[in-house]
Amino acid sequence: MGAYYDEIEIEDMAWDAEKGVYHYPCPCGDRFEITRKQLGAYEDIATCPSCSLIIRVIYDPLDFEDEEDEEDEEGEGEEAEDSDSEDDHFEDALENLKITDEVPRAVPVSA
Repeated sequence: MGAYYDEIEIEDMAWDAEKGVYHYPCPCGDRFEITRKQLGAYEDIATCPSCSLIIRVIYDPLDFEDEEDEEDEEGEGEEAEDSDSEDDHFEDALENLKITDEVPRAVPVSA
């Protein structure tokens, strides 16, 4: 990834319970935002929705590793209808692995 505008500790960011994000002021007038779910997935880049600046959030991932589990428990009733969504569907790659004796053929490529 490119250069960060700044590196900010999570303690210096404010929690917005209504939007469900941590935020920090951006020089453009908007604010950098990152969700608890992103932090739980070890993502440490907060973006500004109004400009191209990004910041790196300094935090302890262990503080957020159970976030996804807690959100799943809270929304079990709501997610029952959407259980076939792309994010919730897990498929083991080995189940789709097919081994054949075919030799791959060469495909000519013009320069």
